[in-house]
Amino acid sequence: MNPFNVSRPVCIIGLGLIGGSLLRDLAGLKHPVFGYNRSTSGTRRAVKQGYDVSNDLPEVLQRAEREQALIVIAVPFSAVFEVLDEVAAHAPSCGITDVVSVKAPVYKAVLAHGMESRYVGGHPMAGTAHSGWDASHTGLFRGAAWAVTYDYAAESERVERCWTELFTDVVKLISMVKAEAMPVRVKKHDEAVARVSHLPHVIAEALAVTGDRGGILSQSLAAGSFKDATRVAGTRPELVRQMCETNSAAVVKAIDEFMGVLEHARDNLAAPEPSIAKLADAGFAARTRLEARTGARRESVSPVKISSRPVLRLSLGGHGWVDQLRQAESMGGRIEVF
Repeated sequence: MNPFNVSRPVCIIGLGLIGGSLLRDLAGLKHPVFGYNRSTSGTRRAVKQGYDVSNDLPEVLQRAEREQALIVIAVPFSAVFEVLDEVAAHAPSCGITDVVSVKAPVYKAVLAHGMESRYVGGHPMAGTAHSGWDASHTGLFRGAAWAVTYDYAAESERVERCWTELFTDVVKLISMVKAEAMPVRVKKHDEAVARVSHLPHVIAEALAVTGDRGGILSQSLAAGSFKDATRVAGTRPELVRQMCETNSAAVVKAIDEFMGVLEHARDNLAAPEPSIAKLADAGFAARTRLEARTGARRESVSPVKISSRPVLRLSLGGHGWVDQLRQAESMGGRIEVF
């Protein structure tokens, strides 16, 4: 087996946009991969397209146990606890990762099941407003940041070898689909995505409602800027609820900060001499920094610092490796393992 690839088969539980796209990518690379999909019609279409998919969860998990597969939980958060129950019953020794957009509640569920030594959390920052197997496609993760959690290592006096091997495989899995692994602890992850993922959903919903209140004329005049800004309002409401409600404390904090910025802009526009100069300048500068960092991530191919995004190569279990993960986290850097 290629030493740069995952060392075990991959079993994906949930084949919507994220899980389905991951299965397509891995199958395209000829890596052993199979999965479970709750939808009978989605399963039927996946099988017809040549993928190894079933809608019998116990059977899929029993196979994962036999083959010692890496289990990827790709279901909505509301189903995570139930899936972990099934994993405990049918795949009691498999390593586990997930792709859920909020990490602290998932880790809490993992701890409740006593699975922390065989769990590494994940969250690919990729997606569209569409969902389901039919929305999945190859190449979804190319160039995307993929958060990978390491709380177990940060909190343990002695990290078991099986965990470092699992962490290595999760990072290799991310690399295989051309994404970039970024280490982060669950609390910091949830605080960050509240700002850059969950808050945008709240704003898009509010902006869509405000525009719609302008009636047919506003709708007819809506162009690229409005459509771009409200794109994620097309996400299924239940998915938006699960993201924002499970991370409510961090989202509320982000909303409060956003409202403060908005209120300041409103006051400046309501002044005798209206001005939005400060916000426009600050927003332009912030966007420029984002573009520079995004460009650095997409172009970086070697383990050296390029622009503002460093790449750290780690030997897991070596001297100071957990501190190196913290260092990468503090710099928003990506990691490679060997």
